[in-house]
Amino acid sequence: MRPEGERPTGATSTSPASRALGAGPAEDGVRPEARAAMAEATAPVGGRGDQQSDVVTAASVAVSEHDGSAAALPAVLADVPVAVLLIDHKSGSVTYANDAAIELAGDVRLPVDIDTWGAAVGLTDLGGAPLARTTGPLSLVAQGQPITGEAVRLVPGRGTDAARARDDDGRADRLLWVTGFPLSQPASTRQLSLVVFLEVEGVGGGDAEAELQALRERAVVATDIAFTITDPRQPDNPLIWVNPSFTRITGYSYEESVGRNCRFLQGPGTDPAAVAEIRAALAAQRALTTTVLNHRRDGTAFWNQLAISPVFDGEGELVSFVGIQTDVTERVRVEDEREAALAAEQAARQEAESARATAERAQADAERAQAAAEGAQGRLALMAEATSSLIATLDVGDLLDRLATLCVPTLADWVVVTVVDESGEVREVASRDRELRLTQLRRHAAGQGVRLPPHSPSQQAITTSRSVLVERLPAQLDETVASPSAQEVAARLGAVAALSAPLVARRRTRGSITLVRTSADRPFTPDDVGLVEDLARRAALVMDNVRLYQQEHAVADTLQRSLLPDLPAIPGVQAAAHYVSASTAADVGGDFYDLLQLPDGSVGMVVGDVVGHDVAAAAAMGHLRGLIRACLWDAPDPHPSTVLTRVDRLVQGLRVAPLATMTYLNAVPPAAPGGPWRARVASAGHPPLLLRSPDGAVRPVDGVTGLLVGVDVDAERAALEVELPAGSTVLGYTDGLVETPGSDLDQGIAALVERLSATPVDASPRELCDAAVRAPLDGRDDVALIAVRFG
Repeated sequence: MRPEGERPTGATSTSPASRALGAGPAEDGVRPEARAAMAEATAPVGGRGDQQSDVVTAASVAVSEHDGSAAALPAVLADVPVAVLLIDHKSGSVTYANDAAIELAGDVRLPVDIDTWGAAVGLTDLGGAPLARTTGPLSLVAQGQPITGEAVRLVPGRGTDAARARDDDGRADRLLWVTGFPLSQPASTRQLSLVVFLEVEGVGGGDAEAELQALRERAVVATDIAFTITDPRQPDNPLIWVNPSFTRITGYSYEESVGRNCRFLQGPGTDPAAVAEIRAALAAQRALTTTVLNHRRDGTAFWNQLAISPVFDGEGELVSFVGIQTDVTERVRVEDEREAALAAEQAARQEAESARATAERAQADAERAQAAAEGAQGRLALMAEATSSLIATLDVGDLLDRLATLCVPTLADWVVVTVVDESGEVREVASRDRELRLTQLRRHAAGQGVRLPPHSPSQQAITTSRSVLVERLPAQLDETVASPSAQEVAARLGAVAALSAPLVARRRTRGSITLVRTSADRPFTPDDVGLVEDLARRAALVMDNVRLYQQEHAVADTLQRSLLPDLPAIPGVQAAAHYVSASTAADVGGDFYDLLQLPDGSVGMVVGDVVGHDVAAAAAMGHLRGLIRACLWDAPDPHPSTVLTRVDRLVQGLRVAPLATMTYLNAVPPAAPGGPWRARVASAGHPPLLLRSPDGAVRPVDGVTGLLVGVDVDAERAALEVELPAGSTVLGYTDGLVETPGSDLDQGIAALVERLSATPVDASPRELCDAAVRAPLDGRDDVALIAVRFG
């Protein structure tokens, strides 16, 4: 017997995925299937037929004419969660659209003129004007010109496709970032360009310029990852494709990169051990993630976080290595600076201890030495407290409040901490006085024009990036030296001397801290100046670390959410889903869920979790979810245990993911309206589903277990049959919802059952999801859950 999915000897792969990966026979480097795919696609966008797949293969041919091998670019982009188009320059028409692009356009048949496609979608520029013009981004790409990035607006209800415009009428506008570049060389038979539409959420504010700038910043953050593809079947495993971000990061153009081995990025500072690790992973055909020192074209060095994944065809043969490269120089620099700060603190502690020992030996200067030692110890204790207090928060507002609290009354009678943006406008302010009044943090929106007085110590410290000491302030502060709030505090408490220190981190001044004393008997000393400068440096570094963390976490969360599906509308079924990203790390998780209406009329529900919390786990999750969808949709035997066994074999045979847990439920509609649904459940080491009866009672669906996916291809998987009366709700979840320190999963599941049982009997799936995540979560793991009501 042959393992499931194996073809007889001599059989030829004809699947679109096999053709895109370059499997099967070829003549002169061009596959017969790819030659047949050069014909124009005539299938409607609403369905992904063979002609859509053939156009994908044609894109492979367009690249292979340049490098002599079947490129894996279309296979990588075919199912990504952003809208992707292929445009033929000669006809100026769209010849291929992936699933996300199909959802944008509606029932538009391909090929279609690019401006007609944009009108069907309802695309406009930011001012609302249609894109159907020769200077529009889509028209420029259709002419073979690259578009590095431009913002457009999708206006619901405006598209020329009547059905789609009616469905979208009433929805809010969506902002998209358009990027496009040619795939073909000038001498290629087929002239193609790739266009990517990235939706950027959470951008607003009403001001057009601010909105556009924010959109550009978020799009750059979300897309600034370099992708490379190599061909190990060619001598020396050369590059066969790089994306524009690779050029932006390294300085090497597409022409300078393709055809060469990636070692040209190495330099005199590259660690030989890291190079040997990469070579060993390539030789063993296994995935690898490492950080290595590389060099750009101009010779400058940068730290490169490199993730390499092998790609195998349907016969299990290695055809490509896909690399993901990210510039993590800033992160490495932060770690180095943190180690340097710790070393400086340890050196200061040793110096203080040495001074105290010397004072004890000097009898004549005992009193003065003792006072000096106590002063040094106090400052050291303050800095230790400042370090532990400031690094304990990831919120900028809380950080400013903690900094102000550290300074009063130890260092000053009142203090003002100010954060400014790049233009010098005030963004955030916090203050505290000796009466223990802590002002509420005030945030200023960009564009309000709030600035510090030009001659104030705070503004001078920001402008010069140096400390400013004013030993004698004017008796009456006016608007040229103090803000209205500072004038009010000075009038109430007094102000004799002021010391302002800039908040500088990574060669950028982000604000200032101003300390004020109200008595001439307590002047600022040189030791005070040095202490405040040290405190300001530490606070600025922590503040910038918070900014980098929030930026990285936002990117990770956006990537994870983009990999999760939108739930379909299925007759007789109500569904809702919820995802919560880990709050204590910026890693991307592998939690997922899915809901499908299958060809035989049944409904399939899946929830699972790929082992790991990194980009590799997210990539594996995306591959695994696509493989599961294919197994469910085209299952010869729809029984859940058979489907999971097939998934298990394909996961190991194709090396899609390391280990994963999942539960699959297949529900068959009732024979008569109002009758019960018949469901069958199979599990691969996942927490049990929860069943909520029409009367509100909740119980786990116990009695079905199994090994994790990827452990044993020959494992016998059991299935459990469950009757679902009309109005029953099934809820699937990942372990992040029920796992807490100090307790086991059974306790967490029991608490979840209690929360769901406390909801009203007629609670909707959305209300059940909200109730499920209402309890405090551990925050160290992602949470994915889905609730499906069978009517």
